[in-house]
Amino acid sequence: MKREIITTGDGSKTIHIPEWNEQYHSKHGAVQEARHVFLETGLQYYMDRPDHDITKTIHILEMGFGTGLNALLTFLKARDLDLSIAYTGVEAFPISSDEIEAMDYASVLQSQDAATIYNTLHNTSWEESKEVSKEFVLTKRQEKFEDITDLDRYDLVYFDAFGPRVQPTLWTEPIFSKMYQALKTNGVLTTYCAQGAARRAMQAVGFVVERLPGPPGKREMLRATKI
Repeated sequence: MKREIITTGDGSKTIHIPEWNEQYHSKHGAVQEARHVFLETGLQYYMDRPDHDITKTIHILEMGFGTGLNALLTFLKARDLDLSIAYTGVEAFPISSDEIEAMDYASVLQSQDAATIYNTLHNTSWEESKEVSKEFVLTKRQEKFEDITDLDRYDLVYFDAFGPRVQPTLWTEPIFSKMYQALKTNGVLTTYCAQGAARRAMQAVGFVVERLPGPPGKREMLRATKI
């Protein structure tokens, strides 16, 4: 499928798929969306809970590694707050080296070495664990969502699949059952999607689901907890 680089509302870039009329990130702001949905409503929420042990490593599973933006922002937050994070990114179809270069997230992030970090994240070999820094260990897996078999391993899931309009099978009970099993008890899944069918699928497999204010350009999003 043809893919194009576009600039989103906050000046950051993403990939647009004309055939689907779908983007990897919100056209209203790629960085804004990632920060709101995954860092603030996911990671920060998890850290602020009274049951969180700040001495323990936070294990994160990202479903849809995509451009690597969520991983980059999580790395920067981990470094700023001296967090220990083990980050696993799952992606069936990695983006190309030209697309990686075109993202140029360093131009909109207030971090002098963002470009170097971003390239390091992408240059890490697939199917291997890499200690990117003392705070951040990255594992990238080239794998379809349907093939996930992790059990009780993660504290957080960043669920960043393409939307249910274009990939409806990724927002169904079988997939969310895999996410439920992959999470530890009290683990959290966060996603930009607020579709009713997706919410009901999450609830059907055991999640407790909250509707929350969405990122710019989107009224609501979902956060689900494994109880």
